[in-house]
Amino acid sequence: MSRLTALRLVVAATLILTFTGAAIIASQKSAATMQKTATLFLDSLSPEQKGKASFAFDSDERLRWHFIPNEMFPRQGLMIKDMNESQRRLAHDLLRSGLSARGYLKVTSIIELEDILKAIETGGKMARNKEEYLFSVFGTPAAKGRWGWRVEGHHISLRFAIVDGAMSSDIASSPMFLGSNPAEVQDGPKKGQRVLADEEDAARALVLALPADLQAKAIVNAVAPTDILTMNKNDITPLPEQGVTYGAMGSQQQALLTKLIEVYTTNMESDIAAERMARIKSHGMNNVRFAWLGETEKGKKHYYMVQGPTFLIEYDNTQNNGNHIHSVWRDFNGDFGRDILREHLKQVAH
Repeated sequence: MSRLTALRLVVAATLILTFTGAAIIASQKSAATMQKTATLFLDSLSPEQKGKASFAFDSDERLRWHFIPNEMFPRQGLMIKDMNESQRRLAHDLLRSGLSARGYLKVTSIIELEDILKAIETGGKMARNKEEYLFSVFGTPAAKGRWGWRVEGHHISLRFAIVDGAMSSDIASSPMFLGSNPAEVQDGPKKGQRVLADEEDAARALVLALPADLQAKAIVNAVAPTDILTMNKNDITPLPEQGVTYGAMGSQQQALLTKLIEVYTTNMESDIAAERMARIKSHGMNNVRFAWLGETEKGKKHYYMVQGPTFLIEYDNTQNNGNHIHSVWRDFNGDFGRDILREHLKQVAH
């Protein structure tokens, strides 16, 4: 190994350690904020409300999730409609503690889409009620030990697991699902609104920017699947290796792929987003794959996936004639905090 190569490796390692160290410190602050807001929220509840909102950390309920309407998948937790105004503000403070300003706006805008669906589906079978989203807390929010929280309802499934938050960077935040129906509002005062526009546009910009040979490899099927492939599976394994790798792309396309990944990471609070990117880079960006299925023209049915050694992004816009988005972030070893819990159990006697 040449001295120059060795020097480059040392510099790269130093940058990674510096970046990771900063993320750990920031994550401790995020964990402390979550602990504070979750405690305030729980303390505001009546005994009956707390009984609906609180679960043991080891409860099977913590691993139960979906993105379909409540009528199709009955959920537990405390609904927004069962909170007073003060409690709703505290619930939203908890929601903000895990999301960036951009992510919070997406989530609240998805909730508001229920009003549009209610107007479109007059006499439909679904309630389409923007107050039927549920908040849950698992375990007791504390600086040591294990606890977590969740927000779920139609097209939203968010969760966080925190382990020894005051002393480490151990916050898990997957699965994370966001959906949008309609993907683009067609009529009314919000006509033209696209809640998940970034998720769609960044991927299309990438596939269209690929040179012809790589584009042919990236578009693995002319027909898109009818939904995300992993659906609400509790345990997932990597999807087949297909599409184009980051390492095979030119610098322009690599930047667009990084930007696409960041669309998803930056939905989270900045420290959690930084940890996600640090984990991806530590396993090598060259191993990240991008694949597209379906047509590339806007308004047509399409699907894409971004997959690396540790994570999977899935997105589809196929239902309602290509105007209904599902998107999800999964961690192969970290969904529901499984990775940080394994490390915790190795170190702490139970």
